[in-house]
Amino acid sequence: MASRSAFILFCVLFLATEETLASVFSSRLIHRFSDEGRASIKTPSSSESLPEKQSLAYYRLLAKSDFRRQRMNLGAKFQSLVPSEGSKTISSGNDFGWLHYTWIDIGTPSVSFLVALDTGSDLLWIPCNCVQCAPLTSTYYSSLATKDLKEYNPSSSSTSKVFLCSHKLCDSASDCESPKEQCPYTVKYLSGNTSSSGLLVEDILHLTYNTNNRLMNGSSSVKARVVIGCGKKQSGDYLDGVAPDGLMGLGPAEISVPSFLSKAGLMRNSFSLCFDEEDSGRIYFGDMGPSIQQSTPFLQLENNSGYIVGVEACCIGNSCLKQTSFTTFIDSGQSFTYLPEEIYRKVALEIDRHINATSKSFEGVSWEYCYESSVEPKVPAIKLKFSHNNTFVIHKPLFVFQQSQGLVQFCLPISPSEQEGIGSIGQNYMRGYRMVFDRENMKLRWSASKCQEDKTEPPQASPGSTSSPYPLPTEEQQSRGHAVSPAIAGKTPSKTLSSSSSSRSSCIFSSMMRLFNSLLLLHWLASLM
Repeated sequence: MASRSAFILFCVLFLATEETLASVFSSRLIHRFSDEGRASIKTPSSSESLPEKQSLAYYRLLAKSDFRRQRMNLGAKFQSLVPSEGSKTISSGNDFGWLHYTWIDIGTPSVSFLVALDTGSDLLWIPCNCVQCAPLTSTYYSSLATKDLKEYNPSSSSTSKVFLCSHKLCDSASDCESPKEQCPYTVKYLSGNTSSSGLLVEDILHLTYNTNNRLMNGSSSVKARVVIGCGKKQSGDYLDGVAPDGLMGLGPAEISVPSFLSKAGLMRNSFSLCFDEEDSGRIYFGDMGPSIQQSTPFLQLENNSGYIVGVEACCIGNSCLKQTSFTTFIDSGQSFTYLPEEIYRKVALEIDRHINATSKSFEGVSWEYCYESSVEPKVPAIKLKFSHNNTFVIHKPLFVFQQSQGLVQFCLPISPSEQEGIGSIGQNYMRGYRMVFDRENMKLRWSASKCQEDKTEPPQASPGSTSSPYPLPTEEQQSRGHAVSPAIAGKTPSKTLSSSSSSRSSCIFSSMMRLFNSLLLLHWLASLM
C-alpha cells in the first residue's frame, strides 16, 4: 500500500510541476514488461502471470500484443464491405438480359433496389421520378415472384442532397445556366440507343463489413455517401427488361461507388466479383483477393474508360494461334464475349475444327457458330496468355442453351467486336473465377473460386441508430489518388491563425488537457486502492 501511495504521489507531482506554458514536454518511457513497469502494475492476481524477461513466453506475449495492435491499427480499412442485404449476386438469364444483379439499400428510410453490376461504366443510377422507365411490377418479370421493384424519390429521403453543377464531378457543367443548378447527367451505352438520363443527387448507400466471409451484425453497418443518378428517363434495352431497377457502375472514374468508398477511407481501393455456374455469385468492396492468384496490369488507353488489359496470345488447348494479341475490356456489363474481327475468326475456326456436330442456325440467335448434336462435344479450353506467363483459362467455351428430344443445341458464344482492335470479355467467360479489380495497384487479378461463403442472415438495421454517415469526400480529396482515413474524410482545413496566437492557444489547451488527465489518473488510481 505504501509503494502504491508513493507511486500516486509521484504521478501527481510530475504532472503538477510542469510549467504551464512550456513549449516542450518530456517524460521517461517505461516498457510494460520492465522491472519498473512490473512493479507499478503488479497486483496479487497478476504477479505470477508476467513472463520472465527474454523467455520464450516473453516474446510470445510481445508478438501477440503486436498482432492485436496491428488489427486495431488496420481496422475496417482492411476488411471488405458488402451491400447491407449481403454479398450475393443473382442472374435470371434472359429475363434480365443475362446480367448479374444485387440488392442495395439507399436513402433514409432505406429503399431496396435490384441493380445490375457493370464494370464497363461508372455511374450508379436508379429509376427516379420517372418520365420514361421500365415496368417495375413483379408481374412483368416472372423471376421476381411477388416482390415489386422500387422507384427512388429524393424528396422522400431525409439524407438526400442536391448535387450542384459547380462540383468537380459534374461532367455536364457546361450545360448548366448557373453553377447553383442541379447537375444533369446522360449516360450512353454500347447497345444501340440505350441510355439513362436525369439529375445527380447525393445520398446514403447502406453497407456492412464482411469479415472471414461472415456478415457482421447490424451495429457494424456503414452509411456511405455516394453520388446517384436520379434516372428520370431510360431508353433502348433499359426499357426491355435490362437493368429495370438501375445499374451500379463499378468503373475506374471518380464518380463510381468504389472510388467514393476508397477515398472515404472505408476500404482498400479494390473490389471483386465472382460468378458461379449456377447463375449466382458475390461482390466484395475492398477485397484484394487470396495470396495465390494470377494478375496482369491494367492498360490506360486515351478516350477509353473501363478496365482494359493486354492479351499477348490466344491459345486453343496447348496450341497458341499466331498474331492473336489484342487489348480487351473486362466488362461485367457485357453478358457475352467479343473479339477483334481477325482474332475472332481464327479462334472460331480452330474451335470449329474440334467439333464433330451438325452446323445449325437458330431463330433469334446471332452467334455464327452454332451446332446440334446427340451429345455435347468436349472441346479444348481457350487460354488467354498475358505477360509473365500468366494465363486466363476458359474451361467451357461453348454455351448449351437447349436440350430436348435427345438433341443438344449449343453455340460458341463469341462475336466479332464493333471496336477495331479491342475486345470485351463478358460475364459468360468469367464464371468460376474470383475477379479482383485491384485499382490500388492497377492490376486485374483472378483465381479459381466456387463463389461460396458461409450462409448467414443479412444484418438487420439498428433501430434508432444515431451514427453519422460518412461524408462525401471533398473536392480536394477527390483529386487524391489514394484512400484517406475516415477521421480525415470530409473535413476542410480551418483558417490559419497567426503564429503567436496559435502557439499560445496550443500551450493553454495542452495545459488544460494535462490537468484534466491528472484528475483522470487520480480517479483511476484511487479506484485501485
